[in-house]
Amino acid sequence: MNALFAGSGARTEHWSTIAPLIEIAKLNEVEPLAYLSDVLTRIVNGHSNTQIDDQFPLAYRSN
Repeated sequence: MNALFAGSGARTEHWSTIAPLIEIAKLNEVEPLAYLSDVLTRIVNGHSNTQIDDQFPLAYRSN
């Protein structure tokens, strides 16, 4: 994905955080929107930081 048109400042920084997650999800055959929605919901609902490995696309695919 190209961040050339992401803008400047905070938008570029946010995009540089999200874009790799989207691409990793695709590489692991996980639908990116469903993955990000689920992970963000888990974070909001207090998913433990000690279980961070459960948040990665590879672990998500096996759920």
